[in-house]
Amino acid sequence: MSNQDATVSNAQPGNGSRIRVFDALRGLCVLSMIAFHFCYDLVYLRGVEVTWFYPPFVDIWRASISWVFLALAGVMCSFSRNNLKRAAKYGLVAFAVWAVTTIAAVDDSISFGIIFCMAASTLVYALLQKLNAAPKGFFAAFVLFAAFLLTMGLPNGHLSLPGYTLEIPKTLYSTEWLSWLGFPGPKFVSGDYYPLLPYGLMYLVGASLGPWLKQNLPSRVRSLGFAPLEFIGRHALEVYIAHQPLLLLVLGLV
Repeated sequence: MSNQDATVSNAQPGNGSRIRVFDALRGLCVLSMIAFHFCYDLVYLRGVEVTWFYPPFVDIWRASISWVFLALAGVMCSFSRNNLKRAAKYGLVAFAVWAVTTIAAVDDSISFGIIFCMAASTLVYALLQKLNAAPKGFFAAFVLFAAFLLTMGLPNGHLSLPGYTLEIPKTLYSTEWLSWLGFPGPKFVSGDYYPLLPYGLMYLVGASLGPWLKQNLPSRVRSLGFAPLEFIGRHALEVYIAHQPLLLLVLGLV
């Protein structure tokens, strides 16, 4: 969710303008995320009754935020000249989030949250680039999205096939060392959990579509935007870091 992620060149040579629609979409997701976490804090940290903040609505809302974040980050990484540097930056932020939430102990600490997922996914994509095996095109995106849907239940111990559920061997969940991958151990707890599987696959869906979008996105779509949303989108990582402490401060004051 870095502000640098949305800085890309248009397809036309020499045109270095931003693709505004990506900034605006990211900003919209950030606002949705803030609203979601505000409702979460009200219900689970302050005990306020919010009758509609329960599944399946909560699950749909959460997915509408995280899936778009990851897909957009994947699109942006396909434009990047240095994904190893990008992965390292995300990794440092993910570590800082884990450290602060562990020390503060307001809620469960965040281990392998969405920023970790972006760091790990960016690293995977960078390695695929080095091997000249980075996924590209609609067919790759379709296969990756199907794999994402198939593995959505992996952290809960199963694969989701049409009309059938395939149980995963319990031994994979017997250690804490595979929690980052998507096999949470018996003692694993996190306030925000986005392991590499399945969520890295959604990131790669965006990365697969990125080159096509860069070349073919119509100029009228590129220019869609709204200045306040674009500003938030350009500073999404900073807002992510700051928003939860500010929400807790506001709730503490009222």
